[in-house]
Amino acid sequence: MTVWRLLLPLAAAALMACGEPSGDVPERRMALDDSLPPMKTFVSPRVTPPGRSNAEIARDFLDLSFQLESGRALPVFTRFEGPVTVRVTGDPPQQLMGDLDRVIARFRREAGIDIRRTGASAPASINIQTVSRAQLQRAVPQAACFVVPRVADWDEFRRNRRTPTTDWTTLRTRERMAIFIPRDVSPQEVRDCLHEELAQALGPLNDLYRLTDSVFNDDNFHTVLTGFDMLILRITYDPALRSGMTRAEVTAALPRILARLNPDGRARADGARGLSSRAWIDEIETALGPRASMTRRRAAAKRAVTLARAANWNDNRLAFSLFALGRLSLGHEPELALSSFLQAGGIYASSDETRLHEAHVAMQLAAFALSSGQAETAVGIVDAHVDAVSRAENAALLASLLLIKTEALEVLGRTAEAKTLRRESLGWARYGFGTEEEVRRRAQEIAALNPVKRQRT
Repeated sequence: MTVWRLLLPLAAAALMACGEPSGDVPERRMALDDSLPPMKTFVSPRVTPPGRSNAEIARDFLDLSFQLESGRALPVFTRFEGPVTVRVTGDPPQQLMGDLDRVIARFRREAGIDIRRTGASAPASINIQTVSRAQLQRAVPQAACFVVPRVADWDEFRRNRRTPTTDWTTLRTRERMAIFIPRDVSPQEVRDCLHEELAQALGPLNDLYRLTDSVFNDDNFHTVLTGFDMLILRITYDPALRSGMTRAEVTAALPRILARLNPDGRARADGARGLSSRAWIDEIETALGPRASMTRRRAAAKRAVTLARAANWNDNRLAFSLFALGRLSLGHEPELALSSFLQAGGIYASSDETRLHEAHVAMQLAAFALSSGQAETAVGIVDAHVDAVSRAENAALLASLLLIKTEALEVLGRTAEAKTLRRESLGWARYGFGTEEEVRRRAQEIAALNPVKRQRT
């Protein structure tokens, strides 16, 4: 279950953080073309195999498979035994079926899982039901979407909440799962839920903040299944494993499995990372959770940075702490925000595995550059990160970056390029942000960063 989902920071917040010398954010809506272009979607996945040692991947597999996100231990290994079927009920949005078929094809091709979609009226191993976001959050307030064992629909879930029926620790094998996804969100949010919840229905139930190349990480930078994730699922369904095995039994089997499935990993150096402390996780969840006040959230982010440094984590966990602090400091402590983003970006830039993470920071820096009139710098920042974002299939982030570049091109007088790029940006925005109203709102927020347009209002 995704406890909280990382939201793309609004470009308007970056405007406030830039400390403009005069005037508020313009209230007049800046014009967009009357009609939006068709929605753009990703077609062919560009998957990179994991680059870590087999010893490290084995530890990741064990920590993912024998513990819940809450920290509770799972007594035995579980998976589906035999073919897996998937059905969808509950008035799914238009884009869902195509995205579901794409990820099922990837499960078959990349993870070797015998899985297929079946009709809505047939019994299934995994039952995907769409409900309203309000309905879902009334039941589990902090969840964007979630998976539950031993039930098939919403009514059955509600009857069996907080009973042994839906307790993952009581499972000995997997036979029936239900996934609940909101139907009234953007196509990208629906797809992201499909990837994460299907992966957890099939395999690991835990998330690890130390992972840099996985959806099994509550930082939510990766939102589609990666090469590492597919390897983890391929291990899960390897013939050498079976439901009911203990951690010791799985540990003994993993070296041979990994030598066969990931031979390149045998020669790589072991880059072991320690476990993330519960204290740090609690601060991060407070900082980015929905319940605390902004003052408490900023204080939690600062404590997370302090804890990460005290643990000598000069890795993605320190960078994520700084990124969270930067986001929460926008409009409140602009110098701290910019400093935090720059430090986070420097850490992310040190590894090829965190190019996508770096791109999230880059969007903030590009917004700063555009708003302060450094249009060439904004263009350069965007151009350096578009490929990583496209590879990760993050349409919302891609649209945001391209819209920033569009505004920068207009500042530079390159109006023809800007017009063409705006159409492309809005096509991605339709997938990433959903409704026409939301697309226009996001575009207007980024247009408000354009210093030339601000001078006209």
